[in-house]
Amino acid sequence: MWKTLALCIFFLAQLAFADETPDKAIHGELRAITEGLTQAINNQKFDQLAPYFHEKMRVTTVNQEFLDSHAAIEPYFKRWFGPGGLLKTLEMKLSADAETELYDDNRFGIVRGKGIERYGLSDGRKFDMQTRWTATVIKDSDGKWRILALHIGTDFTDNPLLSAIERSVLWSGLGGAVGGLLLGVGLMWLVLRRKKAVAG
Repeated sequence: MWKTLALCIFFLAQLAFADETPDKAIHGELRAITEGLTQAINNQKFDQLAPYFHEKMRVTTVNQEFLDSHAAIEPYFKRWFGPGGLLKTLEMKLSADAETELYDDNRFGIVRGKGIERYGLSDGRKFDMQTRWTATVIKDSDGKWRILALHIGTDFTDNPLLSAIERSVLWSGLGGAVGGLLLGVGLMWLVLRRKKAVAG
């Protein structure tokens, strides 16, 4: 009797383990996508990002630009970050609220979470931006999981980066106005001085 009971428990445990293993492997692969993605961005290896996305990707970035192909990824990041970019650096940390919700016999899934994006300006200042994101992942034709759709958003009422840019634009504008005024006064002084010299 005890042997029969032990065998039953053993087989039930094996069945439970067999049911759990496929999903566990999937979640591990999906976590690897998040880790690889953030590592490539943080190290400015933008040419390494495309393999994490499906060829028919649909991505809305944090500044609400839309990317729909592998070819659009690297130019987007290079336009904003690194040498010649508007910003110097980006360091990103992403965390999921929960494990990916899998559907259709584990063919695709939906996951959501939060992020911290640290932007570095050329003058050395750094700003942290809180984000929320939602992603749809799909098992591609080669058996690998990839991001099909991704949407990243932030609270526009609490945007330290935007505030810093606005202040920079304001001070640049004031500096230009003051400079123009001083230049005008200087030119006027030179004209009046010349007129006096001619009259004298």
